[in-house]
Amino acid sequence: MVTGTATFQDQLTELAHVLDDGDKQRFGDIVSRAQPYDLARMLVELTADRQLKFIAMLPPPRAMEILEYTDPELQYYVLDHLDEQRTAQLLNEMSSDKVVDLLLALHPHQASRLMDYLPRDYRETISKLMDFEPETAGSLATVDYIAARHLWTVEQTLEHVRKVGRDAEIVSYIYVLDMQGKLMGVVSLKETILAEPGTLLAHMIREEVISVPADMHQQKVADLLAKYDLVAIPVVAHDNYLIGIITVDDLIDVIHEEATEDIHKLGGSQPLEDPYFKNSVWGLFRKRIGWLLILFVAEAYTGNVLRYYESTLSEAIALSFFIPLLIGTGGNAGTQTVTTLVRAMAVGEVKFSDIMKVLRKELSTGVVIGACMGLVAFVRAELLGVGVQVGNVVAITAVFIVIWASIVSAILPLILHKLKVDPAVVSGPFIATLVDGTGLIIYFTMAEIMLDL
Repeated sequence: MVTGTATFQDQLTELAHVLDDGDKQRFGDIVSRAQPYDLARMLVELTADRQLKFIAMLPPPRAMEILEYTDPELQYYVLDHLDEQRTAQLLNEMSSDKVVDLLLALHPHQASRLMDYLPRDYRETISKLMDFEPETAGSLATVDYIAARHLWTVEQTLEHVRKVGRDAEIVSYIYVLDMQGKLMGVVSLKETILAEPGTLLAHMIREEVISVPADMHQQKVADLLAKYDLVAIPVVAHDNYLIGIITVDDLIDVIHEEATEDIHKLGGSQPLEDPYFKNSVWGLFRKRIGWLLILFVAEAYTGNVLRYYESTLSEAIALSFFIPLLIGTGGNAGTQTVTTLVRAMAVGEVKFSDIMKVLRKELSTGVVIGACMGLVAFVRAELLGVGVQVGNVVAITAVFIVIWASIVSAILPLILHKLKVDPAVVSGPFIATLVDGTGLIIYFTMAEIMLDL
C-alpha cells in the first residue's frame, strides 16, 4: 500500500520501468501490494501509452476496479484506444451506475459508441437509468444486485448467489421479487446461510423494507441510509417495482459532494463541478464574480448610511474609530449562526417547524455573547481614551448588533428553506453585508440617543 509521497514516486517510477520492459512478474508484484485507489493515482500520472499498457496487462475485473477511481475523460480515452474485445470486457465489468455516470459525462456520439459494446438487454437497462434526473435516487441506482423469488428455497437461493454473486455490487442483501419484478421484501445473506436448506424465502423475508422512490433527491437518500445504518437501499418506481439499489460507497461520495457544495455556497461562491486544479482561471472567475458583484452593490448602502449620519460623526469623531470593530463583530456572529444552522438543516436536525425553538435558542445565545462582546468593547474604548460616554455607546451597540445578527441568521435560512431555496446561499458574506448596514444604523441611533446629538 502506498503510504507517502516518496513511496508513491518510487512505485510510480518502478511501474513505468516495468511497463516499458513488459515484465509481467514484477508488474504482478506491484499490483498485488497496492490498493486499487493507489493504482488509480499511479495510472493518472503515467504517459498515455503506458496507461494503455497498464490496463491491458490487468485482468478485466481488476482493471475496471482501478478505472472506476479515475475521471470519465481518462476512462473514455482508455476504452476508446483498446481493442474492441477488451473494451467490451471492461465495460461489462463496470457496475451499471458507473456506466451511467460515464455515458452521461461524454458527448452523445462518444456515449453511443460505447453503448454498442453492451448487450442489447443491458443497453436498454442503462438507457432507462440515464433518463432519471441528475442527483436523484434513480440516477445513482445500480442493477447489479441479487434478486430471488419468494417461492425459492434457501438451497436454490444460495446456488443462485454462487452463480451471480461475483457480478453483484453487494451480496449482503437478497431482494425478493414477485413475478412482475415488484419488491416483496429482503433477506440478509447471513440469515439465508444459517437457515435450513429447504426453508422457503417466503417464510424469511422482511416485508417492511426501507426503500426510496426513484425521484428522491440524493441528499435525502444519504440521510436515510445513514439514519438506519444500512449498507444498501433499494430504489423503487410506481407500484413498488424495483429499479435497482444504491450502495453505501456511492452515498459516501454524495455526502462528500453535498458538503463541498454547501461549503462553497457559504463562502459566497458557486460550487465547482470539477476538482480545483481542473478549473481554469476563467472558470473560477465565472463561479465567483456573480456573488462578488451582488455583494459589492449591496455594500453600497453602507456608504449611504454613513452619509446619512455624517452630521452625527462630525460631532463625535471618536465614533468612527469603532465602525470596523462593530460591523465586523456583527458579521462574524451572523456567519457563525448561519453556518451552524445550514449544517443542522442539511442533516435533518432542524426543520421550519422548529423556527421558534431556534429563535429562542439563538436569541439567548446572542444575549450572552453580546454581553461578553460589549464588555470587551467597553474596555477597548477605555484603552483608547475616548471617554466613558462613547465607551457606553460602543458597548451597548455591540450587545444589540450581536443579538440582531443572531436573530437574522436564525430566521433567514429557515424561511428560504421553506420557500424551496437552498439555505446555503445565505452565505457568510451575504449575512455580513446585511448586518453591516443595519449595524451602523443601530450604532448611530444609539449614539444620538445616549450622547444627545
